[in-house]
Amino acid sequence: MHLLTTQLGTVSYAVALELQRDLARRRIAGEIDEDLLLLLEHPPVVTLGRTAKEAHIISSPERLRARGIEVHEVERGGDVTFHGPGQLVGYPIFDLKRHRQDLHWYLRQVEEALIVALEEVGIEAERNSGYTGVWTRGRKIASIGVHARDWVTWHGFALNVTTDLSYFDLIVPCGIPQVQMTSVTRELGTSLTVDRMSAVVARAFGEVFALEPREIAREMLESVPR
Repeated sequence: MHLLTTQLGTVSYAVALELQRDLARRRIAGEIDEDLLLLLEHPPVVTLGRTAKEAHIISSPERLRARGIEVHEVERGGDVTFHGPGQLVGYPIFDLKRHRQDLHWYLRQVEEALIVALEEVGIEAERNSGYTGVWTRGRKIASIGVHARDWVTWHGFALNVTTDLSYFDLIVPCGIPQVQMTSVTRELGTSLTVDRMSAVVARAFGEVFALEPREIAREMLESVPR
């Protein structure tokens, strides 16, 4: 089986959310017969998952607006997080009926794919017991929040590559007090592009989920194999 991957560039959060929901609907209906992985960046945005507390946005609405940051409440699991330039965001549209009907297993697999990808670029990453996401040397480098219906997933992960980490000072990331965020650039001491990291992550997802990655152009999303 293939994993159809597509690099979308910078896409507004609202547009990407509607695209995910449409692709998930088509996957549930059987109109799409392969798993998908959307890879992209967002303009600055704060999102609140189902368990988010408003108190975890510690900046005023005026300050958020001044920095050009949108706020969205969404159906994914998890608390509050930030998306922005320099961050690789991935939205897997997977049918877990073809893998394993277990969301906890799926979350661990997403973590594993990111751990494998980070290892390839020279970062030793790990899980943090009791939390979802990926850490390195005690600092959080990737956040994960997913949603599923009829065992088809959407939403996904955010991996800090060259992200301006000061944005995380505006929130309590993932609702974890005193969490320290980091990025690929900070850990390596050298810059690595989001495009380069996208290719590494796509390969890692293929390896972990036993799928063959096949990149498709954005315009092909309307005509993926049926």
